Amino acid sequence: MSTVPLGSFPYFSLPDGYKPMNPPETRDFGHFPFWTGTELHDVEGKLFMSFIDAKDGKTYSDYELKKNIEAVLKQAGAQQLTDSKIPGEVTDKLPEDVKVGMNTGLGDVYNNPTETWVIRRPDRQIWVHFVNGRNSASWTILETKPFVQSASLLPADALKQEIDKTGKAVVHVNFATDRTQILPDSQPQIDAITTLLKQSPDLKLAVNGYTDETGAVAHNQSLSEGRAKAVVTTLVSAGILPDRLKAKGFGATNPIAANDSEDGKAKNRRVELVKFQ
Repeated sequence: MSTVPLGSFPYFSLPDGYKPMNPPETRDFGHFPFWTGTELHDVEGKLFMSFIDAKDGKTYSDYELKKNIEAVLKQAGAQQLTDSKIPGEVTDKLPEDVKVGMNTGLGDVYNNPTETWVIRRPDRQIWVHFVNGRNSASWTILETKPFVQSASLLPADALKQEIDKTGKAVVHVNFATDRTQILPDSQPQIDAITTLLKQSPDLKLAVNGYTDETGAVAHNQSLSEGRAKAVVTTLVSAGILPDRLKAKGFGATNPIAANDSEDGKAKNRRVELVKFQ
């Protein structure tokens, strides 16, 4: 357990002569599969991801960078879990959202060793993934954070009243972090939508997916589309005819709340049911 004083997230700065290759990416809530030396351990929390490069006029030294990163992590009370190459049969199983959407923090794990460190604090853990190459590096820093449910159940009659009144209804379906998998605690909401459609056989609904503004634009677009399709697929499997539904993703566009707070971001991560003819 470490009680070393730390500053604000992401806690660590790069050594002199080194800089982020591109603007770092931060996510208020996400997940990352950390390599423990024997398996991938998926951890949820606040994320910081960045490529690392040498500043102009500075010669990149993988040895120098490695020594500096290891020194500052040890100073913070971190314990190293592994410094080893992830086997090909394991990297082949990396989730697509990590390989594509989190490449900034993942780095070249296919050709270089991965260092995994963890700082255990009384109230949280801080995980660090560091991959060092000959000409650049990548790292991910994650502070563990409990999942907070943002979904609220609207029963079938409330959904119908809202759609009859405004032509649409907003539902907050919970999905696995940064994925399209609908979590079991949202099944009652899916059941309510199913009941609404079965009680109103002429009703057709567009299922529109939205995210908050955390993450890259292209990633948010793809994620929102995948989540909308997941809802439609689940409704079809419950007996709703496919021609009564259509799915579309809108990423972080059209927010219904400010993205400067956790509550606002939770409201923006939503599914809208829009009536169409």
